[in-house]
Amino acid sequence: MPGGNSPVLVVTRLDDVTADTVISELNRRKQPVVRLDPGNFPDSVTMTTAIDSCGLSGLLRTATRAMEIGGVRSVYWRRPGMYAAPYGIEGQDGRWCAEEARYGLGGILGALPGAHYVNHPWRNRDAEYKPAQLAAAARCGLSVPPTLITNDPDRARRFADAHGPVIYKPLRETDYLDETGHALTVWIDEVSAESIGDGVAHTAHLFQQRVNKVADIRMTVVGRRLFPVRIDGSPGVDWRRHYEALTYKLDDAPPDVAKGVRAYLDAFGLTFGAFDFGLDAEGRWWFYECNPNGQWAWFPDSITHRITAAIADQLHNPPGAET
Repeated sequence: MPGGNSPVLVVTRLDDVTADTVISELNRRKQPVVRLDPGNFPDSVTMTTAIDSCGLSGLLRTATRAMEIGGVRSVYWRRPGMYAAPYGIEGQDGRWCAEEARYGLGGILGALPGAHYVNHPWRNRDAEYKPAQLAAAARCGLSVPPTLITNDPDRARRFADAHGPVIYKPLRETDYLDETGHALTVWIDEVSAESIGDGVAHTAHLFQQRVNKVADIRMTVVGRRLFPVRIDGSPGVDWRRHYEALTYKLDDAPPDVAKGVRAYLDAFGLTFGAFDFGLDAEGRWWFYECNPNGQWAWFPDSITHRITAAIADQLHNPPGAET
């Protein structure tokens, strides 16, 4: 593990305000930081890497920083831009360049010797699949609402009849643009058996029994530290549609839930996770999903500052680091 005053690498886009809060805290601690967006390769990011029987060595350069590949203290993997071809290279040549960048630069960024990742990008990828999330949550002792993933419209209608009220949610937050190029959001919403059309056959759909909730819980977990936030005031299924009506309060997680979420992160090899739960009238926490790279800096400052400090602690003084 690199020690001393070795830098923290923050892999993200320039406009990532959540990463900005962590970088500001690391700067306050006088911890060197290098910010790198793979989407800027090769225009303003260059690499030279040697690999031999001793492992990886070499340099990564951005427009303003240079960094020894073997000297990275920790990596905060946030919201990097997409790998791309240089300007003017299009078509098959452009796609080839982008894929070579992904497996070249991306392979190096995922193999930095001794670095502590929050989270490792390949672990993030593994943990993004909702079927795997729900199965892991059940194995870890968390309560999971009855769920169906199918492209069979008749099976979906029967599920809605048997388990209603039922909600539909997308399996991934995939970019979806309207005819004018504006991004659309596919919200979580309640559906009835009668509203489930034959279009379900076109792809996979996730249906889930609606939790009779009294509040929502967003629990951000950093290492072994838990930050459960109770969210009240949402008049609908998807609280993201009603930010102006919401209130937030730090809460305590029941011991069985705390044990379950830590086991869940261990199962996927994650250091960070943003868990969503529904809280019912009996006090039971129902697992919805865990975003391995979820947002958290929109909370009130008193909560955001605590999470910021916890992430900075992981990066500034990672497990096994020399001080």
